[in-house]
Amino acid sequence: MRIGLIGTGRIGTFHSAALVGHPGVDSLVVADVDATRAADLAARVGAEAAPSVDALLTAGTTGSGADALVITAATSAHAELIGRAARAGLPVFCEKPIALDLPGTLAALAEVEAAGTVLQLGFQRRFDAGYAAAREAVRSGRLGRLHTVRAMTSDPAPPPAAYLPLSGGLYRDCLVHDFDILRWVTGREVVEVYAVGSDAGPAMFREAGDVDTAAVLLTLDDGTLATATATRCNGAGYDVRMELAGEADQLAVGVTDRTPLTSAEPDGPAAPDKPWPGFLERFAPAYEAELAAFVEVVRGERDNPCDGREALHALRIAEACERSRAERRPVRLAEIDGG
Repeated sequence: MRIGLIGTGRIGTFHSAALVGHPGVDSLVVADVDATRAADLAARVGAEAAPSVDALLTAGTTGSGADALVITAATSAHAELIGRAARAGLPVFCEKPIALDLPGTLAALAEVEAAGTVLQLGFQRRFDAGYAAAREAVRSGRLGRLHTVRAMTSDPAPPPAAYLPLSGGLYRDCLVHDFDILRWVTGREVVEVYAVGSDAGPAMFREAGDVDTAAVLLTLDDGTLATATATRCNGAGYDVRMELAGEADQLAVGVTDRTPLTSAEPDGPAAPDKPWPGFLERFAPAYEAELAAFVEVVRGERDNPCDGREALHALRIAEACERSRAERRPVRLAEIDGG
């Protein structure tokens, strides 16, 4: 199988190495708006470099290009690239999001569905061993009736200031992962949210109209209550966890000897020697597993584990949170388009 990859930044670099090493991938060709960066990456990992993004996609339409496409380009380019790939008949793996707004997301999904092609979204937590075990515990009834879920994502340091206006904000860019995994683990839908945020940290968040810290109360369709919190300013390290409490038992995801958490109890665990520094280190096996799954999907060996409609559901929750924060009220998901 020959795979094309568009976007050679940090996550594109990681994915290219995983694809080159996959036994089901015969060759990888990479492209970027910066052709020099694409050539440098290709030389480092043993891939080919296309002279441009257009060259890679045009080759695909003539039958001389890739059999499938991995999109790790800037978020603003996702929807257009998904549409072009769909019209070329190419299966696509795309990092989240499809687009930063609902109209763009729905338009790209319509193109994929009209073409009858595959679109797999990069919500890597679905491939993490801890979250998979939590899903099984919930679905098997081991926890009993689930009454409370607590999810969190804490970045160790803010992203570059220039990134913030392009990110879509903390709910769409960061907490959207928690919204997706909440649905995936519990098997339930969110029916209402109440969201608040704080921009009391670095001034660049206020200047971008964003928040550096947020908290959301979510009500699920069976009455389960969930909270999701996120911050860009967690100096202890990268911290992603989920706690699920039921009438019979309680389970936590993300609690290891690298969790950046120190107990205040005299006999509690000390600070970790090597706290997680970032998402690539924390979720490296999950990223590799989701790409392996994509290869299997393209070969017809398994069903799509995370199609575009799944991304739409998570984005609608994020949109409801933005409205809730702005209007200072609970927002029902039924108020958000795209349902």
